[in-house]
Amino acid sequence: MPNQKRVIYGPGFALQSGLSPLVMGILNVTPDSFSDGDEHFTPSTAIEHALKMVNAGADVIDIGGESSRPGSSGVSLDEELGRVIPVIESLAKRLSVPLSIDTRHASVATAAIEAGCTMVNDITACSDPDMIDVLKISKVPVVLMHMKGQPESMQTNPTYEDVVGEVTSFLVERADLLERSGIEGDKIIIDPGIGFGKRFQDNLDLLRAIEFFRDTGYAILVGGSRKSFLGELLDAAPNERLAGSLAVAAWCHRAGVEVIRVHDVKETVELFRVLNAIEYENDVTTDR
Repeated sequence: MPNQKRVIYGPGFALQSGLSPLVMGILNVTPDSFSDGDEHFTPSTAIEHALKMVNAGADVIDIGGESSRPGSSGVSLDEELGRVIPVIESLAKRLSVPLSIDTRHASVATAAIEAGCTMVNDITACSDPDMIDVLKISKVPVVLMHMKGQPESMQTNPTYEDVVGEVTSFLVERADLLERSGIEGDKIIIDPGIGFGKRFQDNLDLLRAIEFFRDTGYAILVGGSRKSFLGELLDAAPNERLAGSLAVAAWCHRAGVEVIRVHDVKETVELFRVLNAIEYENDVTTDR
């Protein structure tokens, strides 16, 4: 496993993955997300789940109020804000781990940062022209994800000649734009967008090449948890894809990925603990 990990800097924190990837726990405050829609839709259930994930070892909580599942059509800005802001305000008072806002809208990111988020996860890699200014002013780190098309149409016959090359080029171009706009490289994380406008084989090709994304010089995030390609491989519903999700996490651990975004925090943390105990014979502890 590559041992040179990159530090992710944000307001009041510096995250370094160490022996294994940082674990970003998914908190969908939505009624229609592909895997856990409606499970954490009320503020009280969302807050309870976030606390549970942190107790299980999550390093970051990623809060989203708009489903980006294939075929989803989005919600109004007021609806998105109404879903996430009460949750962020409450968690910011109770948690010490960074909170991330999963949004493609600069106005939502601004309100979330004011409420207590210290990271932005943008599935459109800052397609909103105002998002870069939000990042410059707030100085929070950002995840830039590759997505071919929009959620409502992204799985309608996506095609690539060279998926690894095309995704890498897109992410480097977007990251370069941010750096030329005054955003430091150690605040930029790139995400190849597993399951977002990708065919079955595309997802496998990207995972197979994930170690080479390190050559870009940016920290890497992978979100393969419960994705549909695992369902196709395993003939399993979203909530029955734990084994596949853990296989992706183990692969990312081997490749030196900095962050992995997951639904199943406890199981992922325990996986990493076992892998570290096997790999690092002189550092067998209960820590990751």
